Amino acid sequence: MEKEATTHPPLDVFEEHESEVRSYCRSFPTVFEKAEGYKLSDVNGNEFIDFFAGAGVVNYGHNHPKMQEKVLSYVKNGGVIHGLDMATKAKEEFLTRFREVILDPRNLNHKVMFPGPTGTNSVESALKLARKITGRESIMSFTNAFHGMTLGSLSITGNEFKRHGAGIPLHNGVSMPFDGFLGEGQDTVKYIERFLEDSGSGVSLPAAIIFETVQGEGGINVASFEWIKRIEELCRRWDILLIIDDIQAGVGRTGPFFSFEPAGINPDMICVSKSIGGFGLPLALTLFKPEHDIWEPGEHNGTFRGNNLAFVTATEALSFWEDDSLEKEVARKGKMVYDFLSNLQAQYPQFITDVRGRGLFYGMECSKEGLASAICCAAFERGLIMETAGSEDQVAKVMPPLTIDEEGLKKGLHILSESIKASV
Repeated sequence: MEKEATTHPPLDVFEEHESEVRSYCRSFPTVFEKAEGYKLSDVNGNEFIDFFAGAGVVNYGHNHPKMQEKVLSYVKNGGVIHGLDMATKAKEEFLTRFREVILDPRNLNHKVMFPGPTGTNSVESALKLARKITGRESIMSFTNAFHGMTLGSLSITGNEFKRHGAGIPLHNGVSMPFDGFLGEGQDTVKYIERFLEDSGSGVSLPAAIIFETVQGEGGINVASFEWIKRIEELCRRWDILLIIDDIQAGVGRTGPFFSFEPAGINPDMICVSKSIGGFGLPLALTLFKPEHDIWEPGEHNGTFRGNNLAFVTATEALSFWEDDSLEKEVARKGKMVYDFLSNLQAQYPQFITDVRGRGLFYGMECSKEGLASAICCAAFERGLIMETAGSEDQVAKVMPPLTIDEEGLKKGLHILSESIKASV
């Protein structure tokens, strides 16, 4: 039996006092009060299954009990909360564990920089460092890329609407076709190299190439491992730095901790944020090979580089990566999602044109304008939180916490099926 539409509380305070720039609260028009695991509930007691995961921030679910216990204990015992980039015990423990659990087992010797609390801070610092290392100004990115909303990150973001919000021309970036953008059988790596090898192409040698292995906001566009490897080879051939933006696709979202691991590459820089804090607390890392660490002290800084509460929860979250059990679970549950969505595509071939993704990071592309948004709206009314992606919001995005149990996953997918039926 289909769940009745819920009654949501008024949003008068937000409409009166908060800026019109707010967006997610328009998609999910209620007042949330509590969260646990893969569920959220509002002030009226309505419960929602979360297939959004804070845009990839809560990969381990909401209010994970062990992380909650650690952070409450830290505060109760008077731990340092704000410390700029000063040395603290919480930071020491995180750096040690991150090296032992993540970097060393993957043969990565990268240095760790804390550039600020958000993903765009990580990207900005990587771009700045790449330009400092090479002496070049241009950064090469890709169609449908999303790297952040500050000016440097926005200059390498593909979305026209978001770029327009800058209010000024965005320079020093060049966009190239992502894997598959030109259609099946078109070799975009050869296309890029043709621009680099011809001095008359109008494209100067960039300081770096940056990309997401799975473009989240751009529509769940998945780069093949072969393409990723060939981009790395191109970078080595032309002495271009390779930056992987793993802000949304990383920290297990596609299965392994880093999304690029199956491709067997070793990026010069890696941007990490969102779920690295484990608990939803702001934290970002910029990782780079030791030979690239040419910063002068204080050359890139910020007031909130050292979020000690996030160090505490991030350290606890690394326990998920002491073995490969979470990675295997993501692969298993990801197959369940793919099979379910593929069956929906078979049922509605005129409306669902593609299913794509990796791990627990999937999208359904819809052929009809506004259909993906309508599906997400219908899902919300039935107790499921989802968002859209893609340049025209044409993709319905499935991105639950990695720790969701099978019962919750199946229940959410059933609601999704009912929402599609109600929307087509």
